[in-house]
Amino acid sequence: MSTSTVMKALVVDSHNAAFRLAEVPQPSPATGEVLVRIKASGVNPLDTKIRAGAAGHARHPLPAILGIDLAGIVEAIGDGVSGFRVGDEVYGMTGGVGGIQGSLAQYAAVDARLLAVKPGNLSMREAAALPLIFITAWEGLVDRAHVQAGQKVLVIGAGGVGHIVIQIAKASGADVYAVDSASKADDIRSLSATPIDRNESIESYVKAHTGGKGFDLVYDTVGGAGLDAAFQAVGRFGHVVSCLGWGTHALAPLSFKAATYSGVFTLLPLLSGEGRAHHGEIMAEATKLAEAGRLAPKLDSRRFTFANAGDAHALIESRGADGKLVVEVD
Repeated sequence: MSTSTVMKALVVDSHNAAFRLAEVPQPSPATGEVLVRIKASGVNPLDTKIRAGAAGHARHPLPAILGIDLAGIVEAIGDGVSGFRVGDEVYGMTGGVGGIQGSLAQYAAVDARLLAVKPGNLSMREAAALPLIFITAWEGLVDRAHVQAGQKVLVIGAGGVGHIVIQIAKASGADVYAVDSASKADDIRSLSATPIDRNESIESYVKAHTGGKGFDLVYDTVGGAGLDAAFQAVGRFGHVVSCLGWGTHALAPLSFKAATYSGVFTLLPLLSGEGRAHHGEIMAEATKLAEAGRLAPKLDSRRFTFANAGDAHALIESRGADGKLVVEVD
């Protein structure tokens, strides 16, 4: 870090502590990195769990700057970077975990492999809402399950990750269904998918929508009972994906149908360094879909800045958000 220049950032000193606005050294890009002037920082449920010390799989030594997702402008380029120029608008899932500086700051030195050029038709706020949820959706649906046109795809949970899974599946030509509360039905229909009330029995909706055969591909974004439901709803030789696959589950419903299962651990490239280039490639696919009018995140209408970033975390913790939350950085 350069000590000659400082920037403003939100620092968390201990688990569950309030954000503290501080002046900290502004980083300089090392080899393979770019310096990004951050314009927006996406807020995910995982961010709140990291802050609380409740994510054993996603530890971040404190004091620290949180924030996994960012959108911003390339300010400087380190040695060995050829894919970006100063002034490029970029976005990606870049830090806020594993000791890597997060995006609740004015600047971050970011591994260039994690970034892609931001969609020209999305605002910084919209772009910052996408990286974690899009990568999670893409890795499960495309990388693991190889979604195909004409498949019947069931999405369990139409929230952050789920509403992106729906959009990728639709863009792939799949016939998409989503299980959630009745209050989400209009949102699901607006994405050209068929809503299924989560109070309806699995047997009932499998019969109604697949003639009892089961779905070709099921993406569970809920975990627990959601994953158990996925094992029951998938058809013979089908595939189940989950981004919340921990817990104890009976595999017999899956095995008796010769179906397969894949887990998604989106943080792995950040934590291990392995596979980072693919995250940049995935974000480039997000840009293509967004610019083609096939992808848009749903954002909560409320706006947040450094001054009230804690309110954004509280809103997620209370499950009161109606869409993705983003902190805008001045």
